Amino acid sequence: MKRRPRRSLPATLTALGLLAMCALVAIVSIQLIVGERPWVDYRVVTRVRWNELVPVIAGGIAALLGLLLLLAAVLPGRLTVFPLRGDESGIDSGASRRSYRSTLRAAASGVDGVSSAKLKIGRRQVAAVVSTERTVTDGLADAVRSALDQRLAQIGPVEQPTVKVRVKASRSAS
Repeated sequence: MKRRPRRSLPATLTALGLLAMCALVAIVSIQLIVGERPWVDYRVVTRVRWNELVPVIAGGIAALLGLLLLLAAVLPGRLTVFPLRGDESGIDSGASRRSYRSTLRAAASGVDGVSSAKLKIGRRQVAAVVSTERTVTDGLADAVRSALDQRLAQIGPVEQPTVKVRVKASRSAS
């Protein structure tokens, strides 16, 4: 079970762009039918040469936006649900990104000497930055890494991430 994010932002931007173009075409058409001067004169548009600067820039911008929307549709996004190892029954299970992070943060914060913990969850890596009030931080990173590895073993993700820990001491030993 690998749930990916919905592509709502690119779809919304595309829909708004098409809506704006359709609204402009409708307004100009109504202005022409009523006999008023249209916002965009189609005769001016038909006289524009393709090798002039304005059409080249507009075409480049349109091509760039199209490429960005295509990449947003094709490239996978971050996982929103991390797949967990199933048992023999074959039931798929998963953990949301938020619950995955919060349970790992609780494990890191539960280590003696850790005052706060911040975690970044990546595809194959968990990066923890823990703060401590201790002046001597020897062994604290290993204790946090051990606690995180133990919690990951309990959770049972399909892909076991590597754990990196950095310790920030608020006081110096001097």
